[in-house]
Amino acid sequence: MENNFLSPLNLVNLAEYQKGSIVSSTIINKKHGTVTFFAFDQGQNLSEHTAPYDALVYIIEGEAEIIISGKSYILNQGQLIIMPANKPHAIKAIKNFKMTLTMILSE
Repeated sequence: MENNFLSPLNLVNLAEYQKGSIVSSTIINKKHGTVTFFAFDQGQNLSEHTAPYDALVYIIEGEAEIIISGKSYILNQGQLIIMPANKPHAIKAIKNFKMTLTMILSE
């Protein structure tokens, strides 16, 4: 369900880490794209998969490994990367980290 944030929001406080879990909250959910907040506990991961969306990952805090088509990237607070549509990708929490994931339908 889409949240309706009608006033400024500090993303880092949107959710807290939960031991052994990945917490997510949908910020926008539209036909051609979504924006989702995630908080990954250290060691948690999203296994390799593909999606029909170009996906922009922005690291709010912490450290993550992003693997795109077999190549590993280490991202820290304030960094972002684009995962191209239909390319295999995976995400792993090296340390606790929070991120936003913006997915835009590729046409």
